[in-house]
Amino acid sequence: MTLDQRIGGASEIAPRRRSRREEILAIAVGLFAARGYHGVSMDDIGSAAGVTGPALYHHFAGKEAMLAAALVPVSDGLLAGGRDRVLAHPGDARAALESLIDFHVDFALANPAVIALHLHELDRLPEEPRRQIRRLQRLYVEEWVNVLTGLRPTLPASEARVLAHSAFGLMNSTPFLGGEVDRDRRAALLRAATLAALVGDPEC
Repeated sequence: MTLDQRIGGASEIAPRRRSRREEILAIAVGLFAARGYHGVSMDDIGSAAGVTGPALYHHFAGKEAMLAAALVPVSDGLLAGGRDRVLAHPGDARAALESLIDFHVDFALANPAVIALHLHELDRLPEEPRRQIRRLQRLYVEEWVNVLTGLRPTLPASEARVLAHSAFGLMNSTPFLGGEVDRDRRAALLRAATLAALVGDPEC
């Protein structure tokens, strides 16, 4: 699953050729993740994409617009995809939780640069898209909270929220993992570790 495919059932759809705008955005995301938002100029992006300044500004008003174009749809897609997975398992909180974990791990492994931007560059956005992303993130967290409290009825929602954020920290560590372990094994380890962290000791 790649950035331009977004999230959800896109991985089941035949790949399509990226538009020029999507190509430029993917290059910008990679540069932002590697060098930091302030370490990248529009000229750097244009040079890496092989386009001139005017052509670059035809697609994006500036770096802030690029960052918003990368992060807002991803946050929206995480929420939509998470809801789909919960709805696919009515009355079975354990299955819903496992599906949520699979979904998030797959996304994190496929999009390490986007994860890095979410972790380190979100505050670079203007207020409106930043608030939009924060709202989408809160709603996504609540999907996890609802599943966790369904699985563990005595667990307060406030504590379920702490557990959900802890799980995200574990799964979102993927940008910092080395290549010593192949992707499939990393996915299996992350799934098992996250599930154990969330349900391993219901008495804690």
